[in-house]
Amino acid sequence: MIEESLRWIGMVAAIVAASIVAARLGDRATGLGFVVFLVSSSSWVAVGLMAGQYALMIQNAFLCAVNLLGIYRWLLRPAIASKNSGR
Repeated sequence: MIEESLRWIGMVAAIVAASIVAARLGDRATGLGFVVFLVSSSSWVAVGLMAGQYALMIQNAFLCAVNLLGIYRWLLRPAIASKNSGR
């Protein structure tokens, strides 16, 4: 039951995230798209672990790292730069 729910969460989150990023709605929206991608990838890591599908788990663990980089690039770095320029 939990595994099936995680599969649906991973699938829906990936579709939503891809739509947000592809729509090019601005830097903040793109960053939020990477947050949603992180939800998707994390769900798939859990599914891979539960189902013994280690290739799926490893692939999505790497994608989690890529998504964290996207979050940094599109959300955190601009916020830090904005905060530092306000000094």
